[in-house]
Amino acid sequence: MRVVISGASGFLGQRLARWLTENGHEVTRLVRRPDAGPGEIAWDPASGTLDPAALAPHDAVVNLSGAHIGDHRWTDHYKQVLISSRVDTTGTLARTLAALPAGERPGTFVNVSGINWYGDTGDDTVDEQSPPGTGFLADLCKVWEAAAAPAEDAGVRVVRVRSGTPLHRDGGLLKPQMLPFRMGVGGKLGDGRQWMPWVSMRDWLLAVTFVLEHDSLAGPANLVSPQPVRNAEFTKEFGAALHRPVIMPIPAFALRVALGGMSTEALASVRARPGVLLDAGFTFQQPGVREALEAALHDR
Repeated sequence: MRVVISGASGFLGQRLARWLTENGHEVTRLVRRPDAGPGEIAWDPASGTLDPAALAPHDAVVNLSGAHIGDHRWTDHYKQVLISSRVDTTGTLARTLAALPAGERPGTFVNVSGINWYGDTGDDTVDEQSPPGTGFLADLCKVWEAAAAPAEDAGVRVVRVRSGTPLHRDGGLLKPQMLPFRMGVGGKLGDGRQWMPWVSMRDWLLAVTFVLEHDSLAGPANLVSPQPVRNAEFTKEFGAALHRPVIMPIPAFALRVALGGMSTEALASVRARPGVLLDAGFTFQQPGVREALEAALHDR
């Protein structure tokens, strides 16, 4: 397939581009500067600028754009950055796809949003049929997914991938925790009872490829391991994988002081099931947290 990727320079985008290329697909990257020739398309999502003709020769578009969730304190300004960096990119792609004649446009649009769409679910298991939740990240995911509507209305196959955090030592959930855990000061968050929606990096790459290659899939699709764990168990397994003790829990009040409004989301529980993928026949290769952490730390 010929696949366009937005966010191709990011943590996930770099890995997906390399994975697709290694598996025989042709990748074109969207860049926010003058393009350097074949393999790149210049665009400006803030102004909604993207040449429809540049997308026309491709089969699919994967949207991974968005400012980092955990890199900044959630001031009112940064919340707006988080929203606009997702809504502007998704909307620009969706409108550009819709502007192309049906016979010329890419037939698939994979928009990767977050599993936080469901909000704090406590101990209840949710799947793609469950209603949306509440909270900043849930509200963000709702407007993020809604921005893809023009493409869907035009007849493009839109898959709204609600992704948990892929595990890898170089980014996402694990990177900021590597140092404290290696120093023996890592620990569970609050009481550690909250469910964590995680997925191995390998399964994330395999699942996105599966979605691209299976035309029968459309609509929401949860991308999380079918074996969720509570934060306390995840913390224990992470410490074991690093051969470090886990003896210093981080109290909820300390998180509130350090993270402000973000602490509510950090302590949220999301027990999600990847029902659409499982029902479509996708097989997770690293469903257990222990094997996934080992793979994440050794880049397997």
